[in-house]
Amino acid sequence: MTQFPTNPYSKPAISIVATPTKRNAILELAQKAEQLGFEGLACPSLGGTMALCTSLAHSTNTIHFWTSIQPMYYSHPVETANTAAHIHEISRGRFGLGIGVSHGPVVQRLGVETGKPLSDISNYVAAMRANERFSGELPPIYLATLRDKMFALSHQISEGAIWANASLRDIGRQVATLPAEKQSTFFMSNMVPTIISEDVDAALALHRKTLTGYVSLPNYRNYWRTAGYVDEMDAIEHVLATTPKESMAETLQAKMSDSWLRDCTISGSVSQVRDQFAAWANAGVLPIAVMSSTTGGQAKAISELFDAFA
Repeated sequence: MTQFPTNPYSKPAISIVATPTKRNAILELAQKAEQLGFEGLACPSLGGTMALCTSLAHSTNTIHFWTSIQPMYYSHPVETANTAAHIHEISRGRFGLGIGVSHGPVVQRLGVETGKPLSDISNYVAAMRANERFSGELPPIYLATLRDKMFALSHQISEGAIWANASLRDIGRQVATLPAEKQSTFFMSNMVPTIISEDVDAALALHRKTLTGYVSLPNYRNYWRTAGYVDEMDAIEHVLATTPKESMAETLQAKMSDSWLRDCTISGSVSQVRDQFAAWANAGVLPIAVMSSTTGGQAKAISELFDAFA
């Protein structure tokens, strides 16, 4: 169901962030990922995702890469289309444009006046496609997806869907709604927090820190409710409504059940992590490893992933 190989034990895609002062080092990691045969590179908005993808077009040769995602309120659709078409052409078709409405706190900091997410992103995609006669051919467009309505819109107006922190046990229900004529071409991937460590308790503790910001967002809580985690979301909403800011993070993390974490993240030994990647591939969704490490930063975590597939 993806345009990538579906061998359940194939390598995942990797999330890479071009952080200040480390951008050249990240490009070197991207080149190594290409050499080792990883399935793709996903580029979040941290650090400038479009700029990173422009660099990847020049510094890599065969690996696919995409934004995951470029918040659409950052740029006018004409500018996004022009830049995306440029990267698409220079990379010889290896680039995908993942776009999304981002999250309320991000949009509020921008001071942007917004409408409804579904209509806003539909209008944005239409504006990009209308500009194609000036920009040149656009790359495949992927929509940031969580809940059912956005997934339905994604296969109506785009070529793919990108989840983040999705529920493995619920994803099959959503994938089953994909029209038959799309099943061989539609791109589906999920950004999944991943830690390779024999110390599973330490890994889960780090995952709890990673997901603290996400459980504070209503759209994520509503998604996880639909996935069946009603008790967890009720408890978290109670914490958000009653807990002082200084103790909020710790109290939220205490309400994150192990079963919920294991469904939405990946952690464990090398063999356990590979099995969990395989479970996502078997569901028809390309796993994107968003790597963390209990003993280091992004580069250390990605190196651990490389070693896991050596």
